[in-house]
Amino acid sequence: MFDTRELGRRPGALQKLTRSVPAPKDFGIEGVIGVSEGAPVELGLRLESVMEGVLVTGTARASAEGECVRCLEPLRLEVAADFQEMFTYPDADDRGRSRTAEPVDDAEDEDTLFLEDGLFDLESVLRDAVVLALPMQPVCRETCAGLCSACGIRLDENPDHHHDAVDIRWAALQGLAGTVKDGEKDNMGGAEAGVDEKQEK
Repeated sequence: MFDTRELGRRPGALQKLTRSVPAPKDFGIEGVIGVSEGAPVELGLRLESVMEGVLVTGTARASAEGECVRCLEPLRLEVAADFQEMFTYPDADDRGRSRTAEPVDDAEDEDTLFLEDGLFDLESVLRDAVVLALPMQPVCRETCAGLCSACGIRLDENPDHHHDAVDIRWAALQGLAGTVKDGEKDNMGGAEAGVDEKQEK
């Protein structure tokens, strides 16, 4: 929780904060990449008092871990996510006036974040910002060649690796082709022997 009470309700008042907070659980893209629970998330925040509440602008920096989608090796990358969010006074409408006597629009309030006793919680804002900043298909490096689709060997370590392409529709004939070739050699051997015998006569 962050405290805005030092700002008072004085539009134009500013406060800058730097803080390190532990990452919450499931802070990333499940099964792909994310910031480990409890890992430090460095925050740089600017709090600005406005008529209807406090405008929070900031940057979150953290180390994310996952695995390369091409070669499946573990990877770590630094992520920086920018965000801006308005936290509204519970008793103020968009013009900064009291609205305690006015009807409340439930649909509008669903998207509105409120200050509670001058405090606000950034977890949901940080989660959205960091997830959007993470790559959906992380790679250890842009030139990663990945794995061989036939045998799974790492192609970066074996750049000359390849398999002879065989059309499975012709696979049954390959054995037959080998047999015919062997038979032809035998026949040719017999013919050559016959020719030699005639020449001897």
